[in-house]
Amino acid sequence: MEPEMQAVRERLRAIRQNIERACASAGRDPGEVTLMAVTKTVDPLLINTAVDEGVTVLGENRVQEFLSKRAEYRPQAQVQFIGHLQTNKVRQIIDKVTMIQSVDSLHLAAAIDKAAAQHDLIMPVLLEVNIGGEASKSGVSPAELPALLEEAGKLTHIAVRGLMTIPPPQPDPVKQTEVFAQMAALYRQMQQIAPLEVLSMGMSGDYEAAAAQGATLVRIGSALFGPRIYPQVR
Repeated sequence: MEPEMQAVRERLRAIRQNIERACASAGRDPGEVTLMAVTKTVDPLLINTAVDEGVTVLGENRVQEFLSKRAEYRPQAQVQFIGHLQTNKVRQIIDKVTMIQSVDSLHLAAAIDKAAAQHDLIMPVLLEVNIGGEASKSGVSPAELPALLEEAGKLTHIAVRGLMTIPPPQPDPVKQTEVFAQMAALYRQMQQIAPLEVLSMGMSGDYEAAAAQGATLVRIGSALFGPRIYPQVR
């Protein structure tokens, strides 16, 4: 698998260079942007290749897949859950991840809080915002966000650290930038309510624009590991 491992190293160098350029264009320090490796369908050997090259934050989308692979990950890897999370699966990961990014309701926040209390820990979370108002995506609307932030902030075993979003695919770079700028403005507005420090936005197709507009974490999957190969359903 050495050719695939080398390809990951080369893609990683290119991604880091792209982030540096994007930040330079916006007058940002590239050190302010964390590169998360999104691991859905990726072989642990390739994931560990990225970790060995300094990528220490991994993003997991699926509970069962994560549980099946986690023992093979490098011990220094910090795993965060970024996929849609059902309340009945919270207890399976509560003591195995360092953050849950996809909190889209008070109901889920309360389930995380309850499970964290049972393990005597405080779970950092991000609130997911549906910035594009898409019916097919999870997340609260910008209008609903202040209420969720206030109520989630009352829970004693979670800590709201920031916001996360998955904006609509946008081929027009101007409109793409506008959406990220809108999300960044909402993030700054919410920082007046709570001490937020993480803005998770930007993926393989748009991470440069996200970094330029203020993302503190970008979630990179196929741009790092190549096209996803999904198991065939028989």
